Amino acid sequence: MDFSLSQEQLAVREVVRKFVDEEILPHIREWDEKHHFEPRILQRLAELGLMGVCIPEKYGGAGMDYNTLAIVCDELERGDIAFRTAVSVHTGLNSLTLLQWGTEEQKQKYLVPQARGEKIGAFGLTEPNAGSDVAAMRTTAVRDGDSYILNGSKIWISLADVADHFLVFAYTDRAKKHHGITAFIVERGWEGFSTRSIKGKLGIRAGNTGELFFDHVRVPVENRVGEEGEGFRIAMSALDNGRFTVAAGACGCIAACLEASVKYCHERETFGQPIGKHQLVQQMIAKMAANLESSRLLVYRAGWLKNQGLPNTRETSLAKWVACDAAWEAASDAVQIHGAYGYSNEYPVERYLRNAKAPVIYEGTREIHTILQAEYALGYRRDKPLSRRLPAWPFEE
Repeated sequence: MDFSLSQEQLAVREVVRKFVDEEILPHIREWDEKHHFEPRILQRLAELGLMGVCIPEKYGGAGMDYNTLAIVCDELERGDIAFRTAVSVHTGLNSLTLLQWGTEEQKQKYLVPQARGEKIGAFGLTEPNAGSDVAAMRTTAVRDGDSYILNGSKIWISLADVADHFLVFAYTDRAKKHHGITAFIVERGWEGFSTRSIKGKLGIRAGNTGELFFDHVRVPVENRVGEEGEGFRIAMSALDNGRFTVAAGACGCIAACLEASVKYCHERETFGQPIGKHQLVQQMIAKMAANLESSRLLVYRAGWLKNQGLPNTRETSLAKWVACDAAWEAASDAVQIHGAYGYSNEYPVERYLRNAKAPVIYEGTREIHTILQAEYALGYRRDKPLSRRLPAWPFEE
């Protein structure tokens, strides 16, 4: 077992950390207060080659391994969850899905500009009545000659008002339930397609979140991803990639909480000594440090499996569950360590707490992942082989 990062991975981590320190942290309090999504950050990430960091070079990406994507997400969330979320959705949910399931024509038309950061991709699965219960979705796609007519809506879609391309799931045969769902690529600007922002969020205020609406949107048959009825499997494989990036981002949240708390422990004194000398404060610091290490190991284990081209649904679910719960606990403890100041945005920990709640819910709730892990352990759950797998790394060029 080799737990070291490569020189290339260390270099990427340094680039992203410097970028976060210089271009996100000086502005994030203002962006968060104003609920402002700063598109310039995506432009800069593209310039740094990070919007397609683990996409093969032949498709416009940097050709790095999947754990390098984890490092990018880890460091970005240390700055703010909004920009990690953007990479998770654009790269993890959309681009990697096109890499795995798209035709060569779809890859050339959509994946290449996304990997270069020239176009932004998003993911549309959740609906007002269909979150964990995917089969409850109501969006439909009816075949009409060489097209499908798409009707319905999606909600809680990151980059809804920003993305150029959307990977959307709809029923082509409701009677077949999960086996009647199909995936499509939808372009912004098509007639009948519109978006709307969601305001008043508890956290991720510097991120763009919204709704998608489809009113008789005509989607060419060549924009169908996979076969009819294959959409559920495509969505679940996409979520494996998305959950991987969410787990990696949660590590960045823990790291940010630990960094802020250690700094405050050295600044604040009570009863004649720095608060870091108090054992119950030390207990909270120790939990953060331990959870950061264990969460990263779980993430890198899942990334290693991805690099080998091996199934990783169970391992990715475990990493997502453990890391996101640990981030929520770390943020709560960070506020506690800061006392009353932790309740004010004078310090960043109140933002960490607000932001840390969403990942416990999205990409599979904590409860869903608890059930998944129990069913794997009990032998009730077995993963079926997919018709297409994510390519192993190093990529064949």
